Amino acid sequence: MSLENDDLQMSIGNDYPELREGVRKLASNFPDEYWRDLDKAEAYPDAFVKEMGDSGYLSSLIPEEYGGLGLPFRAAQLTLETVHEEGCNAGACIAQMYTMGTVLKHGNEDQKQRYLPKIATGELRLQAFGVTEPGAGSETLKLKTRATRQGDKYLINGQKIWTSRVAHSDLMLLLARTTPLDEIKHRKHGLSVFLLDIRRGLRDGTIVIKPIDIMTNHLTYEVFFNDAVVPVEDLIGEEGEGFSYILSSMNAERTLAGGLIIGSGKWLMKKAVEYAKERVVFGVPIAKNQGIQFPIANAYAELDAADLMCRRAAAMLDAGIPCGYEVNASKHLAAEFAWNAADVCMQTYGGFGVAREFDVERVWREVRHFRTAPISTNLILAYIGQHKLGMPKSY
Repeated sequence: MSLENDDLQMSIGNDYPELREGVRKLASNFPDEYWRDLDKAEAYPDAFVKEMGDSGYLSSLIPEEYGGLGLPFRAAQLTLETVHEEGCNAGACIAQMYTMGTVLKHGNEDQKQRYLPKIATGELRLQAFGVTEPGAGSETLKLKTRATRQGDKYLINGQKIWTSRVAHSDLMLLLARTTPLDEIKHRKHGLSVFLLDIRRGLRDGTIVIKPIDIMTNHLTYEVFFNDAVVPVEDLIGEEGEGFSYILSSMNAERTLAGGLIIGSGKWLMKKAVEYAKERVVFGVPIAKNQGIQFPIANAYAELDAADLMCRRAAAMLDAGIPCGYEVNASKHLAAEFAWNAADVCMQTYGGFGVAREFDVERVWREVRHFRTAPISTNLILAYIGQHKLGMPKSY
């Protein structure tokens, strides 16, 4: 079934059944024990990421002419949703699916030919997205990391923070300042996007990384640049226009993240329903009690509504329709309602919910993370209030 108007067609049924089945089959090779052990060891899921790459799923959005599958956003979104619905975690490889969009949309043909086929096969990992800085978290336009042109290269100096997967990536999509803030005519100008070879920087010591100990196994880092080299040919698009370029990747990121979060919510709902039916207290399954049953039913309905918004955002991206509100709202609703589903699942399990062997507490932590990143709840609400509802800027 689909909903359509003059500009948009959106599936509301069990779309891409063969894709779903293929992803489920892959996910079955990585049971709960695999993720539980990785979480305890704070280790990277190399085997899972390799299989996702070898199967072609990480190249979903790369056109066939560059070695990818050339699928719509909805298919990529659904891939991540299914991964998480099966109890796996695609957080270690989601960036491979959206960071390349900046290269695809704004890179020149030489850059596309040099990088996209290798990204499609997994030979090159483009997992790191270097944007946030310690003194410019949400205030992206105040970034201070500098890229200084010297002949046929740029020298990068500065610091990034919350740069996930950088130790497991070959390349970084880096946003750096090429024009001082006090010299630009418009605040959105002066930032540029580069493809940075992390491997070379780590070898020669011009890049230093420091892991950040956080509540989930998300493998995120501080990154320090000291004259790290980027050849001029790895500048993406025009110098000074990088901020507008990365917005396309950010829209893709939020749309894909929405699907991923919905998948986690569905996993939590399945666990809650199964346990509520099986757990017998005072002679009856606890699912018979309204205090258990109704919160689960409410969380299920909320997730269903968020799923529709995620589908809408993906459909609009695929149709080329401006959708800043939709991608932000979809990620927001998915994160809020999945977090409620996580809390309901935890309450349903009672004391067993905090036992690692049931995996609920692990997914509970992962889902809470999504309310903060990518993009925090308050920033999304600020965007909706200002740009959708026409209210004054709130910050």
